[in-house]
Amino acid sequence: MTQKKLHPSVEKFKGFVKTHPAIVQEVRSGKSTWQELYEDWYLLGEEDEKWDAFRAEGVNTNGNSKSNNEKEKNDWMSQALGMMKKMDATQMQVYINNLSQALGAIQGLISQFQGSGPVSSPPPKSPEGPKHPFMFRKD
Repeated sequence: MTQKKLHPSVEKFKGFVKTHPAIVQEVRSGKSTWQELYEDWYLLGEEDEKWDAFRAEGVNTNGNSKSNNEKEKNDWMSQALGMMKKMDATQMQVYINNLSQALGAIQGLISQFQGSGPVSSPPPKSPEGPKHPFMFRKD
């Protein structure tokens, strides 16, 4: 049988997992999924503090998961900044434009279903009578 070629980033992640076998224990214990760990690895990189727990001594069943959760809570700002640095500005602009168009379409749809809104009194009529829309007259 022929084996499918994996994406290069998946191959790198597999190599990363082989060098940190505690990650396998994390998944087998049900604390994380492969998808979550891959996404974190892809977004944060190999040098992030999240992986320090797996580098040092592996996964402890009690203490390490608690300290890891505390680190993540204290560290969310640095993680958010790290993700902001890795974002592509043009791609984000495209997403924002698409979102803006979608919101405009939704607003248009809602306004069509609402109709003209509450009935208001007609505007006051001038005593001169109706004005012509054009200022010129026939000669």
